[in-house]
Amino acid sequence: MKDKYMGEMAILMAAGLGTRMRPLTDTIPKPLIKVHGKPMIETVIDGLRSRGVRKYLVVSGYLGGQFRYLEEKYDNLRVVENRDYQAVNNISSIYTVADELINTDDDVFICESDLYISEQSIFADKLTHSCYFGRMVRGHSDDWVFDTDNNGRITRVGKTGDDCYNMVGVAWFKKDDVRLLGKLIREAYGKPGYEALFWDDVVDRNLDKLNLVVHAIEDGQIIEIDTVEELKAVDNTYSGI
Repeated sequence: MKDKYMGEMAILMAAGLGTRMRPLTDTIPKPLIKVHGKPMIETVIDGLRSRGVRKYLVVSGYLGGQFRYLEEKYDNLRVVENRDYQAVNNISSIYTVADELINTDDDVFICESDLYISEQSIFADKLTHSCYFGRMVRGHSDDWVFDTDNNGRITRVGKTGDDCYNMVGVAWFKKDDVRLLGKLIREAYGKPGYEALFWDDVVDRNLDKLNLVVHAIEDGQIIEIDTVEELKAVDNTYSGI
């Protein structure tokens, strides 16, 4: 399978403060918190490596020096510093690597790093269309969701929805789309109100230019862990916190 996916790169977003995971994140960045003995970010990297992704950029911020060991552990992995992470929302992490996106010849994964990948096989599918990975949630959801049209094209990326796919922290862009995304992020950066933007807001504003679909996954294949209570539910070794 490795040769099949040689033209892919991954952006791993790891700059956030992880305030809802305190006190654990007082001394360690959230993506390095271990779940079943492995840092969450390594479950993402190992899943992508099983696919054959050849290059990795880890965008660090809070306690960023702690990610440097990854450069020694993994081939073709580089840690880059997001200097704006405290003042600007996560659009700043994609802005940090905008030049890489604009000039890439690769298809690109953009992944949150505070995910626990329980099944590496989620990365095995052949992807042919730029997409967000999504998990179907029946009923109402206050999380980030996708609206789609009758052809499966994403028509909205935003918060709250009913009976729709929820964002799970993984997206994949074909090289032409990711080059455009890099340019759109660069154009949005610095304009009034940019400090509050998620990078997904830029995607939402440009869905007429970025033709995206949902790549469906099953419940439990990617586990988003945002709080200590959610961590305890996945790994009972933290029950005493």
